[in-house]
Amino acid sequence: MNLKQLSAFLPSTFKKPQDFYFDLHVQTPADISNSFYQQSIRPVTFFDPDYPLVLKQIYDPPWVLYTRGDTSLLQSSTNLAVVGTRDPTRLGERSIHALLPPLINEGTIIVSGLAKGIDRLAHIEAIKQKGKTIAVIGSGFDFVYPKVNLSLYEHLVTNHLVITEYPPFVPPQKWHFPARNRIISGLSRGVLVVEAAEKSGSLITADQALEQGRDVFAVPGPIFSSVSRGTNHLIQQGAKLVRDANDIKEEWGMDI
Repeated sequence: MNLKQLSAFLPSTFKKPQDFYFDLHVQTPADISNSFYQQSIRPVTFFDPDYPLVLKQIYDPPWVLYTRGDTSLLQSSTNLAVVGTRDPTRLGERSIHALLPPLINEGTIIVSGLAKGIDRLAHIEAIKQKGKTIAVIGSGFDFVYPKVNLSLYEHLVTNHLVITEYPPFVPPQKWHFPARNRIISGLSRGVLVVEAAEKSGSLITADQALEQGRDVFAVPGPIFSSVSRGTNHLIQQGAKLVRDANDIKEEWGMDI
């Protein structure tokens, strides 16, 4: 199949078919398959039955999801994305500990980005509550970033799920993370923002969630806190203010 023929099969939103064509021909299919098998990597393409239906609904779904872990989690319809600052306050930490357990105990899967701060706390809270969590990373599996989360990453690929749209050999780039955020929100029924500055990746995720028709929840904070300015602004713009887990459960029609 040449580049022109391949392009005819790709979604119209797939912007660089030549890059995908090049990747297909760098190694033989057998070489790639063997490498993935050795690393317990399972690619899930847009046309595979296991590709999450909710992610197909967004404007620019990834062509391939590279996965490590429990791919059955991709079929969950009750996912909550949890995002926020990389430098949470004690109040932010307490918010995670108070808000997530009741939702996790109802079967909600926590989706986040394996970053420092709120992301890390959200993944760990899901583990502590014996729930499930999905991490969406902004690099290939050969480059775990940040390295401080390496042990957490190893736990997630064994007991939960880590996914990326980048092949294993692709290192993290600054622009990968805003792109990664559309997958975090796209996999989820709603996004909960727990502490965020006025200009942050968390607000990008919230904006993408709105574009995708997802719910946006925000935890209010002190007016003097820099990491509350983003969440307070979201509430001003119409995000649902979250005081406790019941605010999310009520919105989603769960038993209170």
